[in-house]
Amino acid sequence: MFPNVEIRHLHAVIVVAEELSFTRAAHRLHITQPALTRQIMDLEKEHRFHLFTRSKRRPVELTDAGRIFVQEAKSALFHTERAIHLARATHEGADTVLLIGHSPYADPAWVAAILAIRLPLFPKLRVQTTGQFFPMELVRTVITGELDLALVTAPPLDAQITAAAFDRAPLYAVLPATHAAANQDSVLLRDLAKDEWILFGPRAHPIMHDTILNTARCDGIAPKHSHDVLDPQQAVHLVSEHVGVAILPKPTALGLRAEGVVVKPLSDTALCFETCVVLRSDDMSLMVNEFARVFLRKYCPKPLPPKQMDLPLPA
Repeated sequence: MFPNVEIRHLHAVIVVAEELSFTRAAHRLHITQPALTRQIMDLEKEHRFHLFTRSKRRPVELTDAGRIFVQEAKSALFHTERAIHLARATHEGADTVLLIGHSPYADPAWVAAILAIRLPLFPKLRVQTTGQFFPMELVRTVITGELDLALVTAPPLDAQITAAAFDRAPLYAVLPATHAAANQDSVLLRDLAKDEWILFGPRAHPIMHDTILNTARCDGIAPKHSHDVLDPQQAVHLVSEHVGVAILPKPTALGLRAEGVVVKPLSDTALCFETCVVLRSDDMSLMVNEFARVFLRKYCPKPLPPKQMDLPLPA
C-alpha cells in the first residue's frame, strides 16, 4: 500500500496531522523539529505530492492528498499492529483474540473496564484494544470485521450494526478563565455566540459536528468562525492561546487541563450524546455477545429499554 515508506514515517505523518504543529508533533515523537520536517519533506519529494500546507501566517493544515494519506496510514498501522498482537497472542497460548476499538477521547475508565472483563467460558481469551480511530472509522471497521466491538459516541443509524447505549453525557465547553461565562455552573451555546468555536471536524465526528452547528442555527446563533481539529489536546491548546472556545465530549473535556482554562457542561438539551457498544448486527458469536453483555451490565445496573439491549444472540 505504501511502497518505500517506513512505519515510522506513517506514524510521523499521523502525529503531525493530529497536532497540526511540527513543534508539538516532534515533542510527542521525541525527535527534533528539523528531523521531523526533513522526514515529511523527503516523503513529499519522493512521492511528488504535498501532505501539509505550511505558512508563517497560518497554522499547519492537511492537503486533500494528505487527508487521504492519513486515513490509509492509520489503516495500515492498525493492520500491522493487529498482525503482531494476533501472532503474539497465539504464541502465548491464547485460544481467541477479541479486538475492541474506541476513539482517542474515550473515557479511560471504559477501557480499563474492558481489560478487566473475564469470561469463564473463554478462559484463554485475550482482549486487545485500539484507540486510534474516530467514530465513523470505528463503525466501518466493525462492519468489515476488522474489529469485533467498538465503543462509539453517537453512532449513525445503520442496519449493519447493533448499538447498545451504556452512557449519556452532555458536551462540555472549554473556556479561557477570563471568559464572561467562566464562573457559571453551566453554559448555553448563546453564552458562546461572540466567540470563535473550536470543534472536532466533520471527518473526526460528523454527527457531533453537524448537531452543534444545527443547534446553533436553530437558536439563531452564527459563530464568528469555526476551527476544525482532530486532536483534543490541540483544541485545549488553542483555547489556552485565546483563539476561541472548544466544544468537546465529556471524557476529553474533563481529562485535559491547561493553565488559564476552565471546563463547563453545556446545558443545551440537544447537545447530549449516548456512547454505545457497537457490533455487527449479524454477529452470532457467543463470545462477542457475552462480552458485550458483561460490559453493559457493569455500566447499566438498571435495565435499559429493550431496543438498547437487543444484542444478537447465537443460534
